[in-house]
Amino acid sequence: MTRRRWILIGAAALAAVLLLAGGAVAVGFALRDRYEVPTADLFGTPAPAAPSPTPSPTPAPGADIKGPLNILIVGIDTRESEPDWEPHADAVTILHVPAGLTKGYLFSLPRDLVVDIPKFPKSGYPGGRTKLTHAMSYGSKRGDAKPSAAQGFQLLAQTVSAYTGIKQWDAGAVLNFRGFRNLVNAVGGIDLYVDQKVTSIHLNSSGRGLSAGGPAMVYNVGMRHLNGWQALDYSRQRYTAGGDYTRQRHHQQLIRAVFAKVLALDIARNPVEVDRVLRALGDTLVFDGRGRQPLDFAYALSGLKPAALTMVALPGSGVGRGSSYRGEALTAEGRKFIAEMRAGRADAYLKAHPALIIKR
Repeated sequence: MTRRRWILIGAAALAAVLLLAGGAVAVGFALRDRYEVPTADLFGTPAPAAPSPTPSPTPAPGADIKGPLNILIVGIDTRESEPDWEPHADAVTILHVPAGLTKGYLFSLPRDLVVDIPKFPKSGYPGGRTKLTHAMSYGSKRGDAKPSAAQGFQLLAQTVSAYTGIKQWDAGAVLNFRGFRNLVNAVGGIDLYVDQKVTSIHLNSSGRGLSAGGPAMVYNVGMRHLNGWQALDYSRQRYTAGGDYTRQRHHQQLIRAVFAKVLALDIARNPVEVDRVLRALGDTLVFDGRGRQPLDFAYALSGLKPAALTMVALPGSGVGRGSSYRGEALTAEGRKFIAEMRAGRADAYLKAHPALIIKR
């Protein structure tokens, strides 16, 4: 299902999907009807009741959104040209914005996190305990029909809710790799501090597959300027020191870098630039605002600045039996952060556990 929506400028940077949109509304409503964002039912449950009609004069969209907000954003690797393709959750990111909407916390769950995936009658999945990434795949199945990433998101959201204790999602988005690459190119690349040497297992130094020959792309420590394919390639590397936990950290660093670049260029307040970026993004995301327009979230989150967005790295380690690897498990420290965040005590917990904060 597709409905008229106000496009989200930060669509391709995972959690920046919603955060970057705040300044965009300053260009007025003139561009609103020129674009459509693909939308779908990503949660499979009734949306919360719509707010009561507001008195005249009508306030700004989203003026009644006070928080707290929980937003689930999932990155997938689009390989729909493959006959047996099924969507897998390659990156699972949660944005929590406390009441007041002046600060936020961003953290990721490992794609290989061992979790209990509940029974899902829509796809015929009987339930089981396995890696989180498979929840979207198991939920996406529709018999002989093409798998549905939106339906897969429903099972993933249920799985994440059960694991984290987050009972209500206020919005969700599915984002593919092409969108991330397009956004970075549209803003002229990003500046990022590479915190450890990373050698690509996907691309050579010209951005072509390693099968084309030539040396592998290497990202050396230091401040680097990355174009779209480089940023995407860098963010996908998990066979590095620290494994998937390093990749999660790099995802969040990239989000912040894109966020900062959009604000530095003041793209959101320039109608010409807004138009150019939106056309580059195209249909690279699917959004569900639980009955609300993206414009509502854009206004509500317009006061959330990069400096007030805390990136949190949840520690964990591999689990299995003997030499058999089964997946990942968060440490007690990581699980405790989620509980303290739900209780509104994230700041105090992070002050006592500063190593969880991603500095760069």
